[in-house]
Amino acid sequence: MEMDSILDFLDSKTILVTGATGFLAKIFVEKILRVQPNVKRLYLLVRANDAKSALQRFHKEAVAKDLFNILKQKYGTNLQSFLSEKVTPVAGDITCENLGVQDSILIEEMWGDIDVVVNVAATTNFDERYDIALELNTFGAKNVLNFAEKCVKIKLLLHVSTAYVSGEKPGLILETPYHLGNALNGAPGLDINIEKKIIEEKLKELSYDETATDKSITLAMKDLGIERAKKFGWPNTYVFTKALGEMMLGHLKGNMPLVILRPTIITSTYKEPFPGWVEGIRTIDSLAVGYGKGQLSCFLGDPESIIDVIPADMVVNVMIASMAAHANQPSCGTIYHVGSSVSNPLQYKSLQNSGYRYFTKHPWINKDGKPIIVGEMKVLNSMASFQRYFSLRYMIPLQGLHVVNLAFCQAFNGTYTSLSRKINYVLRMVELYKPYLFSKSFYDDMNTEKLRHLVRENKVEADIFYFDPKKIKWDDYFEHTHVPGAVKYIFKK
Repeated sequence: MEMDSILDFLDSKTILVTGATGFLAKIFVEKILRVQPNVKRLYLLVRANDAKSALQRFHKEAVAKDLFNILKQKYGTNLQSFLSEKVTPVAGDITCENLGVQDSILIEEMWGDIDVVVNVAATTNFDERYDIALELNTFGAKNVLNFAEKCVKIKLLLHVSTAYVSGEKPGLILETPYHLGNALNGAPGLDINIEKKIIEEKLKELSYDETATDKSITLAMKDLGIERAKKFGWPNTYVFTKALGEMMLGHLKGNMPLVILRPTIITSTYKEPFPGWVEGIRTIDSLAVGYGKGQLSCFLGDPESIIDVIPADMVVNVMIASMAAHANQPSCGTIYHVGSSVSNPLQYKSLQNSGYRYFTKHPWINKDGKPIIVGEMKVLNSMASFQRYFSLRYMIPLQGLHVVNLAFCQAFNGTYTSLSRKINYVLRMVELYKPYLFSKSFYDDMNTEKLRHLVRENKVEADIFYFDPKKIKWDDYFEHTHVPGAVKYIFKK
């Protein structure tokens, strides 16, 4: 693997980005526009009805955000002119042929100009309907590959997956591919086309049920996804369908240069465009919200276990560096784990302590104008201890009690009108998040470390495209960067 200047690589390149209004994709787009204004063009695929709607959505969901403040300051009144020259929002959908692009002139233009395709589009909902998740995360990846193959100048397809395609396997997880038909638990019969037929048959069966409602159909399709995922060794629909997407790409890529990025839990920006920008409730932020607002006093998990997190700007820098490193390598199928559990492990108790320090100094003010006083969170480090706690609190017999996480029960307090509905909802959420509360997985990042060495060889660009988690002091980052960012961008919504 060799690499010249990353900035030179980006110069005059045309890049297609799917899922362009998502959290990670927006940071990627902003970074390229800020550090390499000589990029030729960014085609941004946006789910919209037409070009006008796509443009409006890009401006509303991306440009209008604080994320773009540095670009706004740099270009001032010329920002719109710069963006119109460099950015083309495209109405489309990765679940459709040719990514749903209807404009024949535009699509021919794209096929003639695009150098790199970056696929960030996905549904990241652990509890997604199986039909939706399979269409987006699995067959959507195939559609992106098919589109990339029609681009005459294509140099690389970069696909963003997740480290958690490894399921609940403990120990060191290597940066190796998953092959078509190979289940995590060795179960036979894993066939993507059969999975699609099972979905079609289930939807047909539900359509014949006169008592079925939209809500019951959605629940049935969610249950089907969990059932199929667990049959083959994955804990939830999200990671199962993302793993199937990786398998599909590896099997069909042919001579297409392919890089698969597997980030762990993505947190707020570490440094750029400024520290602490975050959007939407990330996995760990649901706990921060509940705790800071006084709704969460108890947490289920092992305080000594390692939680693998990585700031979003570091993920984006790996994306950009890997593009420069692997362009025009037909045999390339490199996988990058982007995380911290090996190089700079973070314990759950560090998160707990950082949250306590922050909210003690900066308490959340409730709607009555009173500060929320937080206490040290009670941590129950086994399912048995939590079951006892929950049983006593709600006077529910231990017999037949499923695993319950009070984090979710209290964080969602008031969402439902009856305790039974709350408990059912909590049971489902905990079952989904349970693998990550007691994770024993460590994500080897040897390939990513090699990429770091390449980037460091250019001392100027090493400061621009940093992604070394060993530089992060976790206590300081969470207390002074991530939690304040979550308060500013998440709590107030």
